Amino acid sequence: MYKKVALLGAAGGIGQSLALSLKLHLPEHTELSLYDIAPVTPGIAVDLSHIPTHVKVTGYAGDDLAPALENADLVIISAGVARKPGMTRADLFNTNASIVYNLVEKAAQVCPNACIAIITNPVNTLIPIAAEVLKKAGVYDKRKLFGITTLDVVRAKTFVAEAKNENVKYVSVPVIGGHSATTILPLLSQATLNGLKLEFSQEEIEHLTHRIQNAGTEVVEAKAGGGSATLSMAEAGARFSIGVVRALLGEDIIRYAYVDSSDDPRYTKFFAYPIRFGCHGVEEILPIGSLSEYEQKQLEQLIPILNDEIELGENFKINS
Repeated sequence: MYKKVALLGAAGGIGQSLALSLKLHLPEHTELSLYDIAPVTPGIAVDLSHIPTHVKVTGYAGDDLAPALENADLVIISAGVARKPGMTRADLFNTNASIVYNLVEKAAQVCPNACIAIITNPVNTLIPIAAEVLKKAGVYDKRKLFGITTLDVVRAKTFVAEAKNENVKYVSVPVIGGHSATTILPLLSQATLNGLKLEFSQEEIEHLTHRIQNAGTEVVEAKAGGGSATLSMAEAGARFSIGVVRALLGEDIIRYAYVDSSDDPRYTKFFAYPIRFGCHGVEEILPIGSLSEYEQKQLEQLIPILNDEIELGENFKINS
C-alpha cells in the first residue's frame, strides 16, 4: 500500500538529518516529499535520491507548499527557529507559533485527512495551536495530531543505561507529561532492563530526572551558540515517524506522543502518553501505570505549568 510522507522544514538542521533517516528506513512503497522555503531543498531531494533505497524523494521550495502536501498521509513539521543559549522553549513561541499556524492551515486545505506530527518547539503550546487551526478548518481529528516526544524517551533510555552501565538496547524508560523542562516526567519507578525492574536510590532518581528534563539545555550550552539538538532530535523523529507509517500500513505500533487527552479528566487537555498507533493514527491511549510518591508529586507540579502552556496555544491568534 502506497504512503506519502511530507517533511516541512527539510533544509534545516533537524530536517536534513531526518530526511536522510527517512530515506534509509521508511517502509517500501513510500514517497518522501521535502519542503522548505530555502531554495536548496530540491537539491537536497536530488542528493538523497542517489541513495539506493525503495523510497522515492521529491523536493519543493518557495512560498507554495501545496505540491509537497498533495496526497500526504503523514505531515512532519520541523520548521522553525532553534533555541540559542539562554533561551527557553517559551522564548521560541511567537516566531514558531506563526510558522506552525501557517503550515497546519495549508495542510488542512491540501491534505485534510493526513496525520500531522510536530517536532518544532515549544511542542506543549504548538499542538494546541494546530488543533485550533484544524478545528477552524473543520477537519480536526484528534487521532491524527501528535507532538513528537520521542527524544525525551531516547534520552531517558540513554542516560539510565549510562548510569547503570548496562546495554542501552535492553533498557526501557517511560516518559509522560509534556515536552519542556519540568513538564517532562520520566517514570524511573517503571524503568526496566530486559523486562526486569531497575532499582535506583533517591539521589539517582533526582539526578536522572533533572538531567532528562534539562537535556535540551545541556545540548544548547555544549554547542556554545551553535544551535540546539538536531542530530538526536532527527533520529528520535525518525523513530517516531517510521513507526507511525508502519502503523498506517497496518502494523501494531506503540510510541510515546503528546496528544489530545481531553477525554481523560485526570491530567490536562494535551498530555504525553504511551500510544498504540494504527491505520487511523492514535488507536488507543495506554495506561501510564502506578507512580511512585516522588513521581506523583512531580505530576501534580507539572499539571498547572502544562495547563498554562496549553491555554497560551489555544488563545493564540495569528499576527497578534
